[in-house]
Amino acid sequence: MALYMYQASYTSDAWAEQVKNPQNRAEQMQPVIEAAGGKLLAFYYAFGEDDIVALMELPDNISASALALAVAAGGGLKNGKTTVLMSAEDGVEAMRKAGGVGYRPPGR
Repeated sequence: MALYMYQASYTSDAWAEQVKNPQNRAEQMQPVIEAAGGKLLAFYYAFGEDDIVALMELPDNISASALALAVAAGGGLKNGKTTVLMSAEDGVEAMRKAGGVGYRPPGR
């Protein structure tokens, strides 16, 4: 399974509902992520540009996209961002592979 980081910000209406009726959104998201074939690894509230950060394992990019689309369609977020994460080992392997693909920037 692949690892993904999801970052999002709630709308002011969504915050108003949560202030009125506080709830652990990680508990709400776990079954949704499982329905997409994945597992919620961590869920955090955050200061700054993003209100939440979640780390998830999902089977593939299609599953991650389906989950992001379903959450966005709910209307409680003003933005969301999904980032594919790679292990350090995979990153090093990608660097090795990049050295052999022969790319040259324009003009060189």
